[in-house]
Amino acid sequence: MPGFSRLLLVVIGLVTACWTVYPAIAATVDELYQSQTIVTGQGEVNRQTGFKACLDAVLVRVSGDQRLPKRPEMAALRDKAGSFVAEFRYHDRLEGIPVHDEQGTHDRPHDLTCLYQPAVIDPLLATLDSRPWLAERPRLAVFLVAEQGARHFALTADEQRGQAMRESFVNATQPLLMRITFPQASLLSASGLSDKALRDTDIATLDQLARKAGADQALAGSIVWSDKELGWIADWRLAAGGKTYNWQVRGVSFDEAFRVAMRGAVQVLSGNGQP
Repeated sequence: MPGFSRLLLVVIGLVTACWTVYPAIAATVDELYQSQTIVTGQGEVNRQTGFKACLDAVLVRVSGDQRLPKRPEMAALRDKAGSFVAEFRYHDRLEGIPVHDEQGTHDRPHDLTCLYQPAVIDPLLATLDSRPWLAERPRLAVFLVAEQGARHFALTADEQRGQAMRESFVNATQPLLMRITFPQASLLSASGLSDKALRDTDIATLDQLARKAGADQALAGSIVWSDKELGWIADWRLAAGGKTYNWQVRGVSFDEAFRVAMRGAVQVLSGNGQP
């Protein structure tokens, strides 16, 4: 038995090593209660537009409920969006690049970051029949199959064709303070999961594999290029509360497909129901 135990520890260690794990996000209150958008220049008109976008974003970020921006009550809240902001700051996205004669600073794109207080945002959520999602965001193991014509592959940590997709997926996690991992190809191979098999593997099995690798659970999906849709068709699934949730988006870029994936996952995990 001691020999078996040592072997088991070695196997677990090898499985864990077969993942690319992105740094954990220890979300503080300041990090959670803030949002960002891109505006042109620092003028008052564009600032007010930015405040409206940031209000939508922070309400979703704090609650996890992706439906809030569509609530009819939001129109009145957006009209006074600036009044909810505790602090704001700008960052010139062209910092270090000289201003050209034909372009003044009013034309330059800036990141507008808005900071909020829980004492302001939490009551706003209550008026929208929502609440803060203050639990630690889980780490998701992404099991994704991509298909474009005759080309198909699993999005692994070491798949060269997937570099742009991995970067895009990580970018999609940031507005929602989520964390993801990607498997090494060797782990999928050792588990007998080709890309075709991966597409049909049940979510419970993927959840088990995700936990062995140090993630909390699996986010599974497929993206298929469609000439007819002029974009990708993406299907996603995730388990929570003894139920498997499925959602889809059609005719989008893979950047948007991954944003839809993360928004749907957060919708489910925060207890806000079907994406």
